[in-house]
Amino acid sequence: MSADQTPSKIAVRNVTKSFGRKQVLCGADLLIPKGQSTVIIGGSGTGKSVLLKCILGLIQPDSGTIEIDGVNILAEGAQSRRDIRQKIGMLFQGGALFDSLRVWENVAFGLMQGDRMSARDAKPIAITKLGQVGLGPDVADLFPAELSGGMQKRVGLARAIAREPEILFFDEPTTGLDPIMAGVINDLIRQCVADLGATAVTITHDMTSVRHIADQVAMIYEGKFIWSGPIADLDTSGNPYINQFIHGRTQGPIALQVRSA
Repeated sequence: MSADQTPSKIAVRNVTKSFGRKQVLCGADLLIPKGQSTVIIGGSGTGKSVLLKCILGLIQPDSGTIEIDGVNILAEGAQSRRDIRQKIGMLFQGGALFDSLRVWENVAFGLMQGDRMSARDAKPIAITKLGQVGLGPDVADLFPAELSGGMQKRVGLARAIAREPEILFFDEPTTGLDPIMAGVINDLIRQCVADLGATAVTITHDMTSVRHIADQVAMIYEGKFIWSGPIADLDTSGNPYINQFIHGRTQGPIALQVRSA
């Protein structure tokens, strides 16, 4: 099956969302192929995070449909939406670890709270997942405050994959990391997605990450997707918005929001 024929795991169709007079999503359309890594790029305030929250069910869109495995999750009841969310793992931008829980408890949080697994059964799984992101068993009983930023990111990744989800979301996964640790996280994301056979969706400004982890790239601008395609076509897209963004140019169709002092 060619890339064009790959079935969609997630289908976003004509999604709109406003907050008061501010319209953030303006008819967003995006097909996310099953089993591939899709990276969403775009400037600050263009709707990336809002779209992610809509897919996760944290925000209700004003209109449109969002399908996961062909099911419009916006039309489903609360229990069905919870069942769908069981398919999803999430790596948050700031790690979002619980300071009062030990590392292994953070990793096993979904297993114990969502799946009602006992601590005795969950801890070995957590240690295994920590090993998959390059952290040894000695880290398991530490608290997040005892870890570096890069280690916290890896713990967050271990938590995201602990339940072996079908879908993984990554929100600015390399923010705040030095280039070497960012490369480590990119490698781990790529490996974890491959090992699980998962569908991955990442939002990032980091073009190094985009080129490392993406199979598909989509750019959102003013609440709409203006281009999507394989990573191999990114540099030859012919889209002036894409060209300006990926090269960081100040001149181009993307208006810079600069406020004078």
